[in-house]
Amino acid sequence: MPIAHSVEGTWDLSISTPIGRIRAVIELRDEGGTLIGTAHGAGEEVPLADVALHGDQLIWRQAITRPMRLNLAFTMTVEGETMTGTSKAGRLPSSKVTGERRAAPAAAEG
Repeated sequence: MPIAHSVEGTWDLSISTPIGRIRAVIELRDEGGTLIGTAHGAGEEVPLADVALHGDQLIWRQAITRPMRLNLAFTMTVEGETMTGTSKAGRLPSSKVTGERRAAPAAAEG
């Protein structure tokens, strides 16, 4: 089983920024051995760029427009169903990020 499967799924993130706590959701999946993802938050959906997993370190970049236009770089350490790390936007101070993987939906009964 490729290591990418260890991070696939939907993750709820909490980002502690100077303007308050921001909640976001990222979805990660493996397509042909390449990790790809999408982030949802502040009413927008953006693709993740340069997603890479090196051991337990997951990195990606994303551009956002809300609450302001920023290019963010995430560096996270994944441990099972949780991840912790930082988000960096240019010269601004790093923001602490925590994340938790959502449980896979139960199979529909019927």
